[in-house]
Amino acid sequence: MRAASVALALVAVTGPVAAQQRRDTAVAVPAQSLIREVFAYEGGGRDPFMSLLKSGDVRPLISDLKLTTVVYDGRFASRSVAVLRDITNRRIYRVKTGDIVGRLKVTQIRPREVVFTVQEFGFERQETLSLAKQEETP
Repeated sequence: MRAASVALALVAVTGPVAAQQRRDTAVAVPAQSLIREVFAYEGGGRDPFMSLLKSGDVRPLISDLKLTTVVYDGRFASRSVAVLRDITNRRIYRVKTGDIVGRLKVTQIRPREVVFTVQEFGFERQETLSLAKQEETP
């Protein structure tokens, strides 16, 4: 009999609690909200998320250019002009010393060649583009 009274007392205590829990879950469910993290760079230097190469700055490459003509002035080298052709899109560039084409800066114009300074990722290197060899006619 003692076991029956303990079981009855247990049902009497847990019954209202279980019913109360069922009513609480059915009545109010808190709404879930999505919070996104947003980042805006406001530093003083270069934005680390921007590309180092902008699409307009990449072309033309030195391998895309062909030197077609050099008009060299021996007395005043700054007046010399070189004509370059981009073989990918047929665009013509007329350059003088100091001109910039994409990442290429014309450093020097010689009688049969043009010297460029190529700027990539903070480093500079020199490249030379020469005229095609002419065949001599007898």
